[in-house]
Amino acid sequence: MASGSSSSFSRSRSRSIPSSPPPVKCFHDEIAPLRTVKFDGPTRGKRFYGCPYWPRTCGYFKWADEVDEVKELQFILFEKDTAISELQYEKECLEESVKKLKENNSKLEDDVNELALENAVKFESMESVKADKKLVFAMLLSWIFFAVVLLIK
Repeated sequence: MASGSSSSFSRSRSRSIPSSPPPVKCFHDEIAPLRTVKFDGPTRGKRFYGCPYWPRTCGYFKWADEVDEVKELQFILFEKDTAISELQYEKECLEESVKKLKENNSKLEDDVNELALENAVKFESMESVKADKKLVFAMLLSWIFFAVVLLIK
């Protein structure tokens, strides 16, 4: 029974974690597209993430090279969230196992108490039979003694 539980845990831990981080999202919680600066100037050709609703944006803007750090942190957060979810699932499975073990323990305690009661009744019965045998033996001895006394007289 315990081996079945541990295999369900190993199955839950083997869920695949995506190899790429989640996409960058703007303040609308929409995927921010990767764009390139096309205007003349020192930033021409530089890549950036911005709100997909441009020109009416939410104000989200990140240079692509800065986003790598953000994406890395988002991915670490995603991994931690996944680990927490798996641990919560494992905890729920363990709690269910503990609940079942407590129920089984309760049933076994009831069985032990029932057997103890049955043994007590049997023991009393055996003690009664033992007392009856002693009484029969005492009566037999008294009759033999009485017979011997009558034969001697």
